Amino acid sequence: MRTLAIAAVQTTPVPHDLPASFERFAGRVRAVRRTFPHVQLVVVPELMLSAEAPLLVDSGTWPTESARTVPGPLTDRLSALARETGLWLVPGTVYEKADDGRVHNTALAISPDGEIAARYRKVFPWQPYERTAPGEEFVVFDLPGIGRAGLAICYDGSFPETARQLAWLGAEVIIQPTLTTTRDREMELVCARANAWTNQVYVVNVNAADPAGVGASLIVDPEGIVRQQAGGGEEVLVDVLDLDAVTRVRAYGSAGLNRPWAQLARYGEGVALPMYGGTFRRAPWQA
Repeated sequence: MRTLAIAAVQTTPVPHDLPASFERFAGRVRAVRRTFPHVQLVVVPELMLSAEAPLLVDSGTWPTESARTVPGPLTDRLSALARETGLWLVPGTVYEKADDGRVHNTALAISPDGEIAARYRKVFPWQPYERTAPGEEFVVFDLPGIGRAGLAICYDGSFPETARQLAWLGAEVIIQPTLTTTRDREMELVCARANAWTNQVYVVNVNAADPAGVGASLIVDPEGIVRQQAGGGEEVLVDVLDLDAVTRVRAYGSAGLNRPWAQLARYGEGVALPMYGGTFRRAPWQA
């Protein structure tokens, strides 16, 4: 059995205080290590390490002020924490200052050896409110001996292309740090379930707690069933994901019935997709 034990920590940054937010994050990670020694991966909400303030408190210049290079001193500290705890870390997202001077909203995955296993720049910033530059590609990474994960960030989940591409690239679980303070959270929960079911992947969507966000973090299985959902306050969702369930569901169907990937492999290449300038191709893992 291929299992991934995760802790989705629904918490908050310290607004506009980078050192304090890092210490809060590090404290949560160490507490997970002590309290749940079987956990292998910890994920926290979007922009926690960038100490983003609540929506109407934002100064407008904070993304530029707080942006950091990747790699750089911040990732050095994250790598040290990963080595110390022996955990995979998906530390929410950070404002990343790129070589061309643009600022991206970037998710990272740090291995227990302290290596940057993945860097994903949010493809779909929440515009016109979010002022970061969009990324240009979707990213997956391997957890050796376990499986493959994909990264998405908050509003990315509103675009079905995101989850479809990550699953096509072999993701069995999508890790989605989120920072939602608004009443459209209910729509995001619908999208999380739909993305899980239509692509037969786990979705781990971890939102910020009150007052930074409205919470309601959740874990959805590859048949679209909600395994756990948080309330609005500080909370941690601990779960053990059976990644072989993804293999089972893709082979025999959701609820033993529906096999969308097999359908796409059978007929997809003959379907014109003019909005994408091409057609559907069989996933590499189906070859």
